Amino acid sequence: MSLRPILTPPDARLRQVAAPVMAFDAALRALADEMTAIMYAAPGRGLAAPQIGELRRLFVMDTGWKDTGHRAPRVIVNPEIVSAGDATQVMDEGCLSLPGVIVPVQRPSEVTLRWQDLDGARHAETFTGFAATCVQHERDHLDGILCTDYLPEDARAAALAQLRPRP
Repeated sequence: MSLRPILTPPDARLRQVAAPVMAFDAALRALADEMTAIMYAAPGRGLAAPQIGELRRLFVMDTGWKDTGHRAPRVIVNPEIVSAGDATQVMDEGCLSLPGVIVPVQRPSEVTLRWQDLDGARHAETFTGFAATCVQHERDHLDGILCTDYLPEDARAAALAQLRPRP
């Protein structure tokens, strides 16, 4: 199976707002499986549907697999951040759509996310630390936001100048 490429700037699909997922069917499961395969092959810890040209509110993530070697992918459909803690953290963020670019981003260090799974069942969970950064980063993609958007204009330009072609 040939995997779809991950989009990079200036592809306009990275800047569009994704539509809510309405159908929880075999096609959605196939998309989630493909996205998970792409994420691991990249190799990354998260991938949002718009990054492969699917303008749907869906992302996959697995924040621990690179550290433990154990794969435990999660599929997050129609996510909403329902609360964020007051404390923030600055983490260096990479992005599969921005190969070679690492930027410091300040975000809440704790967020509560509400979402649906592949069956449409609703869930809520509080994420902290790196997982909180990951869910915020991937959810941003669903609104056409890249991690470089959090930088001042001059720093953003310098970061994007480091963009490497995807291998």
